[in-house]
Amino acid sequence: MSLYKNTNLLIVDDDDAIVRIFERLAKDRGWTCQVAKSGEEALELLGKKVFEAAVVDIKLPGFTGLQLLEHLKQNNILTEVVMMTGVGSEETAVMAMKRGAYDYLTKPFDDIDRVSIILAKAMERFALIQKLRALERKGGDEGSYEELIGKSKKMQEIFDIIDNIAPTKSTVLIQGESGTGKELVARAIHFRSKRKDKPFVIINCSAIPVHLLESELFGHKKGSFTGAIADKKGLFEAANGGTIFLDEIGEVPPTVQVKLLRVLQEGEVRPVGDNAVDNVDVRMIAATNRDLAIAIKEKRFREDLYYRINVIGLTLPPLRERTEDVPVLAYHFLNKYNLKMKKKIERITVDALQVLQNYSWVGNVRELENVIERAVVLATGDNIEISDLPPRILGESFYLSEDMGDVDISQYPYKEAKRRAMASFNKVYITALLKRTSGNISFASDRAQMDRSNFKKLIKKYGIEVDGFKDDENAL
Repeated sequence: MSLYKNTNLLIVDDDDAIVRIFERLAKDRGWTCQVAKSGEEALELLGKKVFEAAVVDIKLPGFTGLQLLEHLKQNNILTEVVMMTGVGSEETAVMAMKRGAYDYLTKPFDDIDRVSIILAKAMERFALIQKLRALERKGGDEGSYEELIGKSKKMQEIFDIIDNIAPTKSTVLIQGESGTGKELVARAIHFRSKRKDKPFVIINCSAIPVHLLESELFGHKKGSFTGAIADKKGLFEAANGGTIFLDEIGEVPPTVQVKLLRVLQEGEVRPVGDNAVDNVDVRMIAATNRDLAIAIKEKRFREDLYYRINVIGLTLPPLRERTEDVPVLAYHFLNKYNLKMKKKIERITVDALQVLQNYSWVGNVRELENVIERAVVLATGDNIEISDLPPRILGESFYLSEDMGDVDISQYPYKEAKRRAMASFNKVYITALLKRTSGNISFASDRAQMDRSNFKKLIKKYGIEVDGFKDDENAL
């Protein structure tokens, strides 16, 4: 099933055999497909309907493929165009790419999977440009819910659950990887509840030494332990009437778990060193990035406490499972750090946004925020460019430029030696490939089996002058 199901593909060709190939491909991928036999007919269809991508034969009767491409660009029609050409006419296709075509295909097609990938990427670029325009119009705050950001189906489901559970008193367990926004969800639940005007108290259970955690949560009496020089109220009493958020609850030691269970069952808090109990009315929201089921099996977490805190369970999706939210989040953070740093960066380029959307985001939303903050700091123009992104986003090879020459790499530690070896290999390989293809980037990227735009980034990174390879008599 295609990622871009129900998108519209336009085929502009008068060759019935080629048309049938694309019609079968579109059917298999779940794309809607329409056919135009000429440039004039294509213009009529483009005036009536939005097409994410169009495959256009360069040699059309009457209104040529290049003329059709120029018309689309001049009239700001965003349809991504993939040109088709026969063997021997690749130079014309390269010229079309310089005029704004997304890519080109050479007939006959010997790899239908590659054709499918090119079209899917063209459709992805169309979708990104649409998102960019919408975000720029709306100031980047689209999809906001309290402090949470997301238009994806998974996040909309989370927002619906919050709406349903916020008015209740039920305890909530929020699970998910680090950086997915568990604290923001807890805040949203509290501030949409009837307790919103009461205290919202946060404690990270993993950040407090075990011997102090009990005192922090429940308070203590003067003299109950070394350093207890006065009575102290705990955080449960501070949160009375409101909500307490226990982050990283999986780190709570068994002795404290018993007292947490007592609070949940009876609403009673017993300070350290005191025989008396205090009654509190506190809603508890807990969070963890650990698997509590495993902790229960290993006797590190009480099963009865688990069921008490997991009356309502929420699992937040990692960012890699909701990549459609990356543009919205990126623009949200762009606005945030523009304001914070008094900068006026207007947009994130389509290429940079495509890189962000294709990254795996091990650190989730928190990592994305850090990347955008860094980009805002480094950007010198009106846009965030690919060059403003950190090395790990594009991968090591894009950011290595040293030429090793005859240097003995054994003098370096392993990681540094590998880094230098990779840099030398990249430069030598790209130079040799460009020489072999007379500086034709499209041919070279095809031989390297790399995306053309990524191949161009490597050329730019290493400062290789492509014109120096034109008409090389040794090229194949």
